[in-house]
Amino acid sequence: MVGFAKMGWLSTDNNKSLIMGDHSLSNSDSNNRKANQMGILAFETAKIMSRLLCLYKSLSNAEISKLKTEMRSQGVAYLNSKDEGFLLSLACAERLEDLDKAAAAVARLGHKCNDFGLNRFDLVYTDLKLGIIDFGKLEYGSKEIEKRVDKMEKLINATSGLYAALENLTELEISERKMKKWKEKKTAGQLQKVNCDMFNQRLEQQRKQVRQLREISLWSQTFDKSVGHMARIVCIIYARICVIFGPYIPVLPSVSLRNMRSSQQKEILKVQPENCLIEPIREQIISRSGPIPTTSKPTLVRFYSRKSIFFLCEDEGFGSEKLAKNNRVFHAAGPSTVGGSGLALRYANVITLVEKYSNPSESVDLNSRENLYQMLPENLKKTVRSKLSKNLKCMDEDESLAEGWREALKHIMEWLAPMAHNTINWQLERNLEKTKFDIKPSVLLLQTLHYSDKEKTDAAIADILVGLSCIYKCENRQWSES
Repeated sequence: MVGFAKMGWLSTDNNKSLIMGDHSLSNSDSNNRKANQMGILAFETAKIMSRLLCLYKSLSNAEISKLKTEMRSQGVAYLNSKDEGFLLSLACAERLEDLDKAAAAVARLGHKCNDFGLNRFDLVYTDLKLGIIDFGKLEYGSKEIEKRVDKMEKLINATSGLYAALENLTELEISERKMKKWKEKKTAGQLQKVNCDMFNQRLEQQRKQVRQLREISLWSQTFDKSVGHMARIVCIIYARICVIFGPYIPVLPSVSLRNMRSSQQKEILKVQPENCLIEPIREQIISRSGPIPTTSKPTLVRFYSRKSIFFLCEDEGFGSEKLAKNNRVFHAAGPSTVGGSGLALRYANVITLVEKYSNPSESVDLNSRENLYQMLPENLKKTVRSKLSKNLKCMDEDESLAEGWREALKHIMEWLAPMAHNTINWQLERNLEKTKFDIKPSVLLLQTLHYSDKEKTDAAIADILVGLSCIYKCENRQWSES
C-alpha cells in the first residue's frame, strides 16, 4: 500500500516545488529536469488531461442537475427507464469506467516519474478504491483545485496550439525542400528571389512560434509535474463520484463528513435520496414492452468498488486488463434493446434524416428516399409498408388525417430527435477522442438510444416515417426526380 507519506503530490503543503516548479535548481538538477521533460509524449498527455477535465466538469452541480432533468425527459423515461436510481447507477458505472481508463493511462506515464507515489500510481488508485486515502483531503471545487484545473486547461490549449503549429511547420518544410530542388534545376530571377525571401521569413516565424509553444506547453513540463497534476485530479474525481453516486451505490467507499468543509457537507446531504435501495445491475439490460424492467431475475452481477470492474460475473475474475478489453457498460445492453441489436447509430441517422426532410423547404430526390428506406432492418420495412398502405387509403377518404399526422410527427420528434443526436454525439466523442483536446462534458449512454427498448423505438420510427409520407402527400411535396 502507498500511504500519504509517499504521496507528496497529493498533499498541497508537502510538495510546493512539484506543483509550482523549483527555480533554485543546480546545473545538474536542471539537466536532469530537461532529460525528464515530456517531449513528444506531450500530445498523449494532453489528451489524457482533456479526458480527465471532461470527467471533472461533468460532475459539477450544474451538470448533475442537468443529468437528472434529462433522466426525467419523455424520451429517456419512455424508451429506457423511469427508475432514477437505476439510471444513476448506469451513469455512475460509465463515469467510473471512463475514470478507470484515464487512471490506467496516468499510471503508464507515472512509470517515467521519479516520485515513488507517481511511479506506482496503480497502487495509489487501488488504495483510493479501498477507501484508505482520506477523502477529506480531496475537496472538489476548492480554490486550490480550481487553480490546478485552470493551469491544466492552459497547458492543454498550449499543447493543442503546438500540435497545429508543428503540422504547419511540417508543410512549410516540405515546401522548402521542393523549392530547393526547383532552385537547383533553374536559375531564379529577381521575382523568384523576392518570393523565396518571403517564404524563408514565414518559415522562420513558424519555427519561432513552435519554440515558444514548446516552452509554455506540456512539451517542456517534467513527467513528475504533469503526472502529479493528473494523479491528483483522478483522486478528486473518484471522491466526487462517491459523493454524488454513493447514496445510490452503497458499495462505493463512504465519504466522511468530519474533515470536509460545511459547503461540501451540505452538498453531500443534498444528494441523499429518500430511498437508497436499488436493484442489482444485470449483466444485460433486457427491455421488453415498456421501460427497462427491474423485476426480472438478476444474475450474479454487481458493482465492485475495490477492483476496476463494475459489471462482472463472479466466475470471470478481476482486474483492469479485462475492463480494458471489454466496455462492460456498453455491452450491458441486451438483445431486446436498440444498442444490443447493433442498431443505435443506424436508427439515430434515420431519425435525423426524417428531422431534416420534415422541413418544408427541403426536397428529397429518389436516391435519398431509397437510401433512407434501405437503412431500415427488414422487420421495420414490413411495418412501415403495412402502416403506410392503411394510412394512405384512409387519407383518400379523410384528408383531416394529414393534419393529425403532422401534429403526431412534431410531438414524437420533440423527444425522439434529442436522443438520436445524443447517440451520434456519443459515437463522435469516442471516435475523435484520439485526435481532439476537448474538455466539455461528454454524453452518457443512458441519454442515447443504446439502452432503448427496441420494440418501442421501432414503433416510433415507423410512425415518423409514415407521418412524413402522409405530410408529403397532403402538401403535394412529391419525391423529387432530380
